[in-house]
Amino acid sequence: MFITKFEEELGSEYITQGYIIRPVADKEALNWIRTQFVNLVTEALEITDNPTPEELLNQLHQRVSVADLNAFRLKIIRGFNAIEGFREKYYQVAKPYLETLVGNELAMQLRVNLSIQFPDDTSSLLPVHADTWAGDSPYEVVVWLPLVNCYGTKAMYLLPPNKAEDLNKNFAESAGKNSEELYLSISDDVKWLDVNYGEVLVFDQALPHGNRVNTESETRWSMNCRFKGVFTPYGDKKLGEFFEPITLKAATKTGMSYKLPAI
Repeated sequence: MFITKFEEELGSEYITQGYIIRPVADKEALNWIRTQFVNLVTEALEITDNPTPEELLNQLHQRVSVADLNAFRLKIIRGFNAIEGFREKYYQVAKPYLETLVGNELAMQLRVNLSIQFPDDTSSLLPVHADTWAGDSPYEVVVWLPLVNCYGTKAMYLLPPNKAEDLNKNFAESAGKNSEELYLSISDDVKWLDVNYGEVLVFDQALPHGNRVNTESETRWSMNCRFKGVFTPYGDKKLGEFFEPITLKAATKTGMSYKLPAI
């Protein structure tokens, strides 16, 4: 295979672990993204006390009630997805890792998602699941980007590939279990992924993952967005409906427009 040592090592780590965690490839893009969030939150809450970005985001639970959290989150999602260039900046933070793990002709999810998880809040949980169970393509990866340091139960967990394979082989035995029972059956095997601000996580969404109650003292802020090779198989989420091409190359463009001469 004609790949560099960097590509070989990164690919091997991803296949073995089901994820990679690396410094963001473009720190200026990350800082720009967080500045947009600070501006949106400051405007939405009419904040005048000028907290640092870390204070504002980590302590959001002191400013927004649990009852208002989902409406607030949706407002922020609409806000940043409407900002011109936002998705391009998001792509830039993981570009070399995506090119190595996925390819250089990519399709990107149309909207970036956001998770906000308050301390001790049971209303923002993501039960154990694999995205492929709901019809996503196994050719997709998730780029998971924190806006604050995410550690312990403030982070997310992932079931490693070897354990996921065991689960899949015996999945019929879990068919009658609810999500909590399923989590408890694998809880000793899941790996919690600590990801600091300034780092990016790329993981295999075909592996079971989720979160639990955040028992840390700070609010979690993390974004997630799916990427895949343009020409890899699609699941229920189609090109044009859920994904759009972002890095088509010249030969692909000319090939797509080519027509045989008329006879």
